[in-house]
Amino acid sequence: MTQHNIAILGASGYTGAELLRLIAGHPGLRIGALSADRKAGASLAEAFPHLAHFDLPLLQKIEDIDFSGIDLVFAALPHGVTHSVAKNLPAHVKMVDLSADFRLRDAAAYKKWYGLDHTAMDLQPGVAYGLPEFYRDTIRAARITANTGCYVATSLLAVLPLLQAQLVDADDIIIDAASGVSGAGRAAKEANLFTEVSEGFHAYGVAGHRHMGELDQEMSAAAGRAVECSFTPHLLPQNRGMMATIYLRGDAKAAHEALVAKYADEPFVDILAPGQIPATRHVRGSNRCKIGVVADRRAGRMIVVSVLDNLMKGASGQALQNANLMLGHPETLGLDMAPVFP
Repeated sequence: MTQHNIAILGASGYTGAELLRLIAGHPGLRIGALSADRKAGASLAEAFPHLAHFDLPLLQKIEDIDFSGIDLVFAALPHGVTHSVAKNLPAHVKMVDLSADFRLRDAAAYKKWYGLDHTAMDLQPGVAYGLPEFYRDTIRAARITANTGCYVATSLLAVLPLLQAQLVDADDIIIDAASGVSGAGRAAKEANLFTEVSEGFHAYGVAGHRHMGELDQEMSAAAGRAVECSFTPHLLPQNRGMMATIYLRGDAKAAHEALVAKYADEPFVDILAPGQIPATRHVRGSNRCKIGVVADRRAGRMIVVSVLDNLMKGASGQALQNANLMLGHPETLGLDMAPVFP
C-alpha cells in the first residue's frame, strides 16, 4: 500500500489528538510534521500523555515546517487562520480543513456568521464540501476539502435526503441539538469549567449560532430553493457525543423508507428500525451516525433523532474519511472501529 506523509496543524487540540489516535494505526498514512504554535519545541507526550507511546515528531510552528515532503495536511486551526495557511502551501499539498474557513461558499455569509473577511476567495471555487455521503466524487478530485461542522453533520445526514426527495415541508424544520463539552475545544474557558457544566444542561447561541449559515447553505441546495431552519444548540454535561432531535412535517413511513434507501450502501450511517431511537453512547469513539424516525402523535408530523460522536464523525473521523478519498485509499481505512461501550 502506498504511504502518504501528512501533517497535522493544530495538533494540541482535541480534534488534533483524535486525528493522531486514528492515524497512528492507519497503514497508508505516516505523520511527517505536527504544529502547535504555543507548544512549539515540546513533545506531544507533554500535551497528551495518553499518546506518549507513539514515536511522533516534536511540535513546531507552522512556518518552520518543510512541506516539500508532505502530501496532505489536516488543518485543525482556529477560524480565520486557515485562509493564509492554505494560500501559502505548495501546490502539491492537499488539505482537509476542520475549521469553518472554507465551509461557506459565499464571502458575505462567512462575514455574517464569523465576523471575518474571507481572504482566500480565489481558492473557494475549488473547495469540496466534506460530507462524503453527498459529495464523494467532488471530494476525491479536490485539493481542499472543508470538513463540516459537527452540529451540521448530525443534522444534514438526517434531513438532506428528505429535502432532496421533497418528503418534508422545507419551511417547517426545527432542530434541537446537544453536544458534549469537547465540542467547545480545549482552550480554558470559564463556561466550560467542571462546576459550570456538571449537573446542568443549557442552551446557547439561541437563534444565532454560526452553524446556521452552513445549515441554510446545504439545506437550500438540497431543496432547490432558500431554506432557513430553527436551530438551537445545547451543552451536555459529558465529554463527547452529539444528538440532534429534528421536528418535521411529512409522512414518517415515507421518510424512513427514503433514509433506508439513501444509506443502504453507506459504510458509516445506520438507519434504525421504525420507532427505534439512538443514543450517544451507541456511537462513542466511532465514525458512525445512527438515525431513528418516529411518527408524531399528530398526523403528518415526525421526529427524527440523529447521533454521532462530535470528535469522530463530527470532526476527526470524517476528516480521515475525506483524506482517504482524496489520497485514493479505501474510504473506510482506519475507521472500522466499533463504538466504545460502556
